[in-house]
Amino acid sequence: MKNYAIALIPGDGIGRDVTDAAWAVLEAVATHSGFALNGTRFPWSCAFYRDTGMMMPGDGLKTLRKFDAILLGAVGWPAEIPDAVSLHGLLLPIRKEFAQYANVRPHRLLPGVNGPLKATEFDVLCIRENTEGEYAGAGGRVHQGTCDEVAVETAVFTRAGVERILRFGFDQARKRSGKLASVTKSNAQKFSMVFWDEMTRRIAAEYPDVEVKSYHVDALAARMVLAPESLDVVVASNLFGDILTDLGAAIQGGLGFAASANINPGRSAPSMFEPVHGSAPDIARLGVANPIAAIWSAAMMLDHLGEREAAARVMAALEATTSDGIGTIQGKERTDAITAAVLSRLS
Repeated sequence: MKNYAIALIPGDGIGRDVTDAAWAVLEAVATHSGFALNGTRFPWSCAFYRDTGMMMPGDGLKTLRKFDAILLGAVGWPAEIPDAVSLHGLLLPIRKEFAQYANVRPHRLLPGVNGPLKATEFDVLCIRENTEGEYAGAGGRVHQGTCDEVAVETAVFTRAGVERILRFGFDQARKRSGKLASVTKSNAQKFSMVFWDEMTRRIAAEYPDVEVKSYHVDALAARMVLAPESLDVVVASNLFGDILTDLGAAIQGGLGFAASANINPGRSAPSMFEPVHGSAPDIARLGVANPIAAIWSAAMMLDHLGEREAAARVMAALEATTSDGIGTIQGKERTDAITAAVLSRLS
């Protein structure tokens, strides 16, 4: 029997509730599918920061490295800890240290979910560069608090970083419909984004079976609203991918349905799986968070671990649940009720 060690970081707010839900589904499908999952919980969060002055211990990354995968709930409590502290203290260090350079986010309507668009038959896979670009953290501030204050944030695009995320995107397109949309703003950003376009054309020559189109990010955003069915795999930089995937979440019915994976394609370190919705402090502790995004993320984790049949079973249970109108409207059912519905359909 295969045995997988999973690091559980429920984090803040609704992250704890949805992680519990996802873990219950994971344990159930593992039991039925003939493998074992051993979860180890870590209390790393904004509450942990208040107690210790750190989002995670100094040896946190070393501790996580021994696991097969990481399941994250949510991080952030901006009323108490600035997002720049919580993000740079936990999430970004994990992504960078473990070379989780491919952020993968699927956008499609689950059965029974009504999105805001007329279009319903779309299936967009967004691939976001996850470790450099606009979120590299290069820059600084001088003369703070004075009228001469200057803030500089430098986007960092390396040849290795751009090439590897583009290749990942091309590989995903080859597995799907053979269509790739590469996103830049090269008419305005004449260095980094022109470089990205050049790399796209160079790598495209190695994938003659993939149809490639380059879009400016504003045009691609409009296309996601007006003609999402025309898109398949979308690959973008860290910032552009971050923004476009929130738009993708909106057209698939909301953040409660938005799953994501932070992938280390080389498998030299664990990958991390998390819902996109964040900690949602406004509904924390109310028991009304939608766990579907977390459960979907857990299915992506199973697929990454090679348990594809189990992943398919989880997705089938999710789709059966939403087909019955459960979990399709925010706040209609409680977290535990949605989880119970998924579990019943899983069995």
